[in-house]
Amino acid sequence: MLGDYRIQGRRAAEIAASVEEGVGAGALAPGRRLPPLRELAGELGVNPNTVAAAYRLLRDRGVIETDGRRGSRVRARPASTARESIRVEAPPGGRDLSTGNPDPALLPPLGPALTEAARRCAGRPVLYGAPSVDPELARAARASLDADGVPDGPVAVTSGSLDAIERVLAAHLRPGDAVAVEDPGWGSMLDLVPALGMRAVPVAVDDAGPLPGEADRALREGARALVVTDRAQNPTGAAVSAARAAELRAVLARHPRTLLIEDDHGHGIVSLPLHPLAGSVPHWAFVRSTAKAYGPDLRLAVFTGDALTTDRVRGRQRLGPGWVSHLLQHTVTELWRSGAVDPAAVARSYGARREALVAALRRRGVAAHGRSGMNVWVPVPDETGAVARLLRAGWAVAPGARFRTASRPGVRVTVSPLARDEIETVAEALAAAAGPPPAERYA
Repeated sequence: MLGDYRIQGRRAAEIAASVEEGVGAGALAPGRRLPPLRELAGELGVNPNTVAAAYRLLRDRGVIETDGRRGSRVRARPASTARESIRVEAPPGGRDLSTGNPDPALLPPLGPALTEAARRCAGRPVLYGAPSVDPELARAARASLDADGVPDGPVAVTSGSLDAIERVLAAHLRPGDAVAVEDPGWGSMLDLVPALGMRAVPVAVDDAGPLPGEADRALREGARALVVTDRAQNPTGAAVSAARAAELRAVLARHPRTLLIEDDHGHGIVSLPLHPLAGSVPHWAFVRSTAKAYGPDLRLAVFTGDALTTDRVRGRQRLGPGWVSHLLQHTVTELWRSGAVDPAAVARSYGARREALVAALRRRGVAAHGRSGMNVWVPVPDETGAVARLLRAGWAVAPGARFRTASRPGVRVTVSPLARDEIETVAEALAAAAGPPPAERYA
């Protein structure tokens, strides 16, 4: 079963370390089945409970995955290997459309807001024992959430969307639990779930968001949480429509014990209205980050949710970092108050480039997708070949493997660096690389 590699150790930690060493050295390949508990216990001369403890450690670290009676096997990719490593470098003189970054020209200058935040902190230094959330930020965030129909709930602040999602998952779930995630979906989300020792269950999406039947299947199969991107879905640009939101609420009504997490990272860069699912189940969280509208380096997100979820996250946060810097919170509050960003103008800028590229590809027989946000998803029959052909043409795009679990191949194109007069050139290169028109559905 393991070829020439022999797992060693007498204690659970030693056995787990031996397996990790084999995985790191390449002696235990991805997908390789591990021996049943009793079989390995017999070979090592230890109690089966010791091997079971070792396997739990390995699962919690994201090294292996377990599937009931089918046993345990080495994960396809160790949890420590981020999907961001699956990338290509733009050729000399070429253009990089792979990063997923916002257009720097659309980000506000931070100097005035930081200066005002520093002035406030100098006058009223934040010391131990201060509230973790600045009251002004909480009021501004709550007013924005109220305007978008997000149910009432306390406001918390984290270091970005992924930090919030990780904390919410850890507040309710345990290693071994299943999480329903979009496919294709955000690569960091697909990395986070196994890194927490949890199992990702793919849910196919179309331009209107997660497919209700797929979400229902995932929850019937035992997924304890569902993560939904409301707008500007990465990588497809999907946005949850009013009709789709109603369908998904009906699904959640049939599974009331589901933990719902909504990611609205597109707030401030999209013009499509929000159709939140929050409140459909007792335990939920709704997350908004500042990364796309104000810059990734601010590392700040606000989230609201039911009282229990928010309280658990805040309590665990107090035992770690304590709070997110009030200097950053004041800065974001000042950016909101000053109107440093015109969301409508930003949405028009991204929308014009995105829609022009989708239309140019459609004229060439390529069924690309990009309903909102700054990315366009182009299904292709062969990712490796498409990426290579685009590199030869001077364009670097993100391989779809960074975003897929079970869905069909594709490439992601970030329109942020594109000028309008480059659209036709990019479309021509993409059409040549994409091959024949694929089906409309991502899955």
